[in-house]
Parts: sequence; structure tokens; C-alpha cells
Amino acid sequence: MKIFSTSQIKQLDQYTIEHEPISSIDLMERATDKLFHQFIGRYSQLQPVCIIAGQGNNGGDALALGRKLLHAGYTASVVLINPTTLSPDCETNKQRLLDEFPTALNILQQQFVAPAISDDTVIIDGLFGSGLSRPLTGIFAETVHWINQTGCEVVAIDIPSGLQGEENSTDNKLPIVKATITYTLQFPKLAFLLPENADFVGKWEIIDIGIHPKAIEQTTSDYSYLVEEDIRNQIKKRSKFSHKGSFGHALIIAGNNGMAGASVLTAKAALRSGAGLVTVFGPECNRIIVQTAIPEAIFKTTLTATVNYNAIAIGPGIGTQAESAEILKDILSQINKSCILDADALNIISQQNDLLKLVPEGSIITPHPKEFDRLFGISDSTCQRISKAQENAKKYKIYIILKGAHSLIATPSGRLIFNSTGNPGMSTAGSGDVLTGILAGLLAQGYSTEETATTSVFLHGRAGDIALERESEESLIASDIIGCLGKAYKSLKE
Repeated sequence: MKIFSTSQIKQLDQYTIEHEPISSIDLMERATDKLFHQFIGRYSQLQPVCIIAGQGNNGGDALALGRKLLHAGYTASVVLINPTTLSPDCETNKQRLLDEFPTALNILQQQFVAPAISDDTVIIDGLFGSGLSRPLTGIFAETVHWINQTGCEVVAIDIPSGLQGEENSTDNKLPIVKATITYTLQFPKLAFLLPENADFVGKWEIIDIGIHPKAIEQTTSDYSYLVEEDIRNQIKKRSKFSHKGSFGHALIIAGNNGMAGASVLTAKAALRSGAGLVTVFGPECNRIIVQTAIPEAIFKTTLTATVNYNAIAIGPGIGTQAESAEILKDILSQINKSCILDADALNIISQQNDLLKLVPEGSIITPHPKEFDRLFGISDSTCQRISKAQENAKKYKIYIILKGAHSLIATPSGRLIFNSTGNPGMSTAGSGDVLTGILAGLLAQGYSTEETATTSVFLHGRAGDIALERESEESLIASDIIGCLGKAYKSLKE
């Protein structure tokens, strides 16, 4: 699913109006009809509603939604913040509301006057949409301050008012609505995927309002959001006559003294993701632990020709001491095909930055934000970190998986792909090792590097989501993710 800038979204709306064809007011009516059905599926008629509408098309959506809720029997009051001229469609919906429910609308022009509401009131924020380009001031800022002080549940239409669609100031004192849930129209906004904005956006859901499919297809974007339909067709089907050699041999270089668990998690994830064979390279002290925990894996303490392996993953738990650094340097000097670098391999490279030039083109690195900053310099914001990921993926011709909520995959072509699966329970020791194992398992099976990156990130998050069905966010551990990989695969085939 593509993610578009706010300026592109306006163009998509206009294309739909011209080529469907449909009038702008009818497109607004269609959008609010979808918003209405989403809202009544969540909130009952027993909860009073207060709708805050602005002077633009977002306000028009809010006014139309208020009219629909009143028709459906909800107790709803509507406040229109209107210091200047309304947009044409907002004016139309204002008149429709006044014609049908003349006492429901309160218009404020100069100063905000707080409406009388109860503690269980649901506030609908339709003050400003995604086209905002400057901080809110005056009556609009007063309105946002009141919304945030009520303690009520807040539903934002398209985007919380005061939040811009892309990069936002890091000044957390700016007036921005703190939504409980955001009903975003047709596409997620880039701002929703940045941790700085989590307190404003709340939970978010996409409302399909029927933007013209050709407009979406023809409009390019560097940004996309990874959803199930993107992954389902990438899963390779297995032949009836296949054998273990058909699914590749993965080499896992992981686990120093005291870190055998990293080897176990990575190797087990590689096997569970479908690799035909997995060899673990590590110190002798880890042999019994690894081969007891994973009898299906081969264990070696000496490393011979790496050309015999279809995929190589290096880093989990190897430490950053001189011996590990030398092994990493030797391997990077030998291999001429894509590999996977994680954890301590990245820490070593951050200490010896010239090693980055030895990483083969098409390789995958999997830093979390702190590892990323050690590699490429400290960033002042997530947006800056994303820009650096895009720049360095293109520069070194590698795939960078920047781990976190909505993990980002930066590709050598400049594309930026955000993941849709996963949950906070996956913020646990070993979760990254599991991802590395899945990457190694898929790369060994012959998936392309980009297919490996996108499918692994999605499967990793989906398995975590399935694990959460029986665990809590607090109790979920990395081995739970491995245990649910089979169900994650099945969910893509059903």
C-alpha cells in the first residue's frame, strides 16, 4: 500500500472527482458515510457525542458526520469554529445541518466557549485535516487545548488537528489534538508511523473512501506500507518431490561464551522459517547447549569455505572483541554474495567504519535505532533517521531494516517500506535474533533479497501478533515468536 504526501492526496481526490466522475460534495458524502459506519460500530447511541468542526473540508466531513449521527438517534451537538470563510463543501454541509437540525449547531467566531459535556462524551475532531502547514493559534489553539483537557475519548477525522502529515516540529508544547483513535481516509499518513506522534494519533484505522484506483496506480511514492496482500504471493510453494537440499543451507555465526541463547534463537528461527539445513558456527563451549536445544542444527567450531552456504547471517551474541572482529573482517573479505548482519556485527562495524565498504551489495543489515545512530551518526528526529537510512541504503546498495514499531525497510532503489505487523510485547531480549534467523532461512531458500527483507519483517511481526493472542505484552518472549511462525505462514495461505 502506497503512502502519499498530503499534496499528493489532494491530487488523488481531484483525479477521482474528474475521472469517476463524482462531485466533490458527493465524494465528501461518501467519505462521511464510511466514517459513520465505522463510528457506530465502535460507539453506541448511549454515548453522547460532541463534534468539533473547522472551516475547511475536514470541517465539512465533521458537519456531515454530525448530521448522520443525529439521523441515527445519537445525542450529538456540533460546534463550528468559523472565524473566516468556509470552504464551499463545508458551507454546503453547514446549511444541510441547519436545514435538518437547526438547534444542533453552535457557531463560534472569535473566542472559544467550551460546550457543556459529560465525562462519557465522545469528541469528534474535525477541526483541521492533513493539509495543515503551520502551528495552530488563536481560537483553534484554544479549542485543541480544551479537547485535550476534557479527558474524554477523542475520534480524529483523517489526522489529529494540529499534526502535519509528514515531518512535525519536535516541540511537544504545540497545540495538537491527542486522539484516542484516528480514522484516516484511504491511506495512512507518514506522521502516523513516527514514534514522536504516538500520543497524538492513538490507534488508527484506514477508511476506504473509494479514491480512483488508476490515480493510486499512476502516482509514484517512495513510501509504502507493507500489508498482507503484498506478502501473500511472495510465499514460495513447495514441490511434492522437494527435499532438504531444495531449501538451502544457512550458516549462522552467532553466540560467544555465555551467549549460546543467541545461537539457539537464530538457528531455530531459520529452521522454522523453512531452511533445509542450518549450520551454527561458534565456540566449543556452546556445542552441547546448541545441539541439545536444536538437534536439527549442525554445529561447527571451525569455518571452512563459505561458498557452500546459500545464506550467511553474522552477529547475534558474538561480542565485539578482537577475535570476533577478525572473523567478521575475514568473512566480509571472502564472500561475494548478499549476507545478513545484525547486533554485534553492526557494533564492530560502527567501531571500524571501513568495514562497511566490504559489505557485499544487496546485503541486509538490521540495526535498532541506537545501533543505526552508531553506524551513521546521531539523528535529531525519526524523520532525519529515515532520510539517513534512505541515503545509506542507496550509497552502499544494501537493505537497511531499521527495527521498531512499523519497522522500516530502506532499499537500494530509495524505496522506504514500513511494516504493518508486530506489537509492543516483541520488545524483548532475543526478538532481533529471531528476525535474523527468519532472514537467513528465507534467503537460503532462494527468495530475492528484497523478498527476504519484506517477507521476514512481516512474518516476524505476524508471529508476534499470533503469540500475543495467548500471552500478554509483558509475558511474551522471543521463543514464543518462533513457536508461532507456522501459524503466521498458515495465515498467509488461508
